Order: sequence, then C-alpha cells, then structure tokens
Amino acid sequence: MTEIKLWETDTPDFDPSFGQPEPTLTPMLLSDGQIHGCMLVFPGGGYTHRAFHEGIHVAEKLNSMGFHAFVVNYRLRPYSMQTVFSDAKRAVRFVRYHAKEYGIPEDKIGVMGFSAGGHLTGLLGTLFDAGDPNASDLIDRVSCRPDAIAPCYAALDHYQRRSPAMMQYVSGKEHPLPADLYAVSPTYRVSPATPPCFLWHTGADETVPAELAIEFGQRCIENGVPTSIHVYPFGRHGIGLGIPEAPGAETWPDLLGKFLHHLGF
Repeated sequence: MTEIKLWETDTPDFDPSFGQPEPTLTPMLLSDGQIHGCMLVFPGGGYTHRAFHEGIHVAEKLNSMGFHAFVVNYRLRPYSMQTVFSDAKRAVRFVRYHAKEYGIPEDKIGVMGFSAGGHLTGLLGTLFDAGDPNASDLIDRVSCRPDAIAPCYAALDHYQRRSPAMMQYVSGKEHPLPADLYAVSPTYRVSPATPPCFLWHTGADETVPAELAIEFGQRCIENGVPTSIHVYPFGRHGIGLGIPEAPGAETWPDLLGKFLHHLGF
C-alpha cells in the first residue's frame, strides 16, 4: 500500500530530530470503479504510538461494507496537540480536494477514531472550519468538516477524565485550568453543526470511562444531531473490532455501516 504525504513539500512544523516520518494517508480504496462514501480512520495509542489493529484492519472491514477508507498516519508526541490536530484537519481537506479522482462524493467523507484517535475525531466534529479562501495551497481552501463522525471508546472530555499527563499534553500547559481543558474537550464544543455521530464504548473500560461517550451523545441529541450510542457490557479498553472476552461488541461495525448507509454513504 502506497502512502500519500499530507503535504507534498514543506510539512508545517516538521522536525526531523523527532525521528518520525512526515504525516501520511494509507489509502484503502475499493476497486469496483463505483462511487462510494469514505471514512478516514485514526488509530489510537495515547499520542505515543498508533495501534496497528485500529488502522488497516478497520479499513479492511469498512471496505467489506462498501466504503472507501484511508488510515491517517498522524504525528505523535513530542509534537504538540496543535500540530497533531493540524494533521487531522489536513487529512479531511486532502481527501475532499481529491474526492472526484478517488470516486468519493465530496459530502460523504466521515472520520472515525479509537481512544486518542477518537479524541481527534471528536475535535474534527466540533472544531472544524470552512478553509481559508485566500490560502496559497489550494487544499487549505477546502472545508475540514466531516460529514459523519464515529468516536470509538474515545477520550472526549479531558476535564472529567482527570489524567494529569494527558491533561498537560492536550492543553499544552503544565498546570491547565478548566478553561484550557474545555477548549480541547469535544464534549463542550458540540453544536447543531456537529455532524451525525455514531458512538460506541464498553462499560468495563477502566481507561476511558463509558460515561464520556454517553455525555457526548447526550449533548449531540440536545443539539439536534442525529446520534447512535452503543455501550457494550464487556470488554477492556482498546478492543478494536472485538475480542472473545467482549461478546456482543463485535457487532459495532455492522451497526456503524447501517448508520452510514442511512446517511447516504
């Protein structure tokens, strides 16, 4: 699979001393010559790594359900949260700009992510922009608003989660105030413009509690956002497509597929 650089040249804030490659997309496109909706997949990993089982395997599952997919290879620590989010926004802009050549409707580009990748998914669904009409880079003139979001056992509220190290990282401050954490917690940014949302979590998740998905979903509902919420009773954090110890949780991809097809993907 050939990776595509998000910026062909001059990747913003790129620092070779960090020992990481430039951010890329891994395309997983259907070869039937038909037009299909698309999902961008953001693996989790606490911004220290990208979990393999939450990337390619998920994209393959999406393909099997009739969707184009891209795995987003965003940058990791020590890059700042601001830089990582710029990668996420660029990924949506890039796919939308090239949508016609990929066989994707410009208004059927969704995003999904797991854990930290779910945090990025939530940010994209609540802190998107229409693009800069004066940008010299034509891709930067394109909207980064996704047409659907699917946060999966996602860290959507860093104020409630109370993980000191993650609170410092996402806020960029050693001693973040509540306002700093609200600013980077998608839960507090939900609005009527938030895209249709599919959420799933497990009640037994001890790393990121299911209450965060429920609260985010409730705020979506209050704002009139089409929302589907699924909380499975069993399963640790990070189960991806499912594990034997989490019976029932393996149904989430099919439910997501139905949700997306209903939206016209």
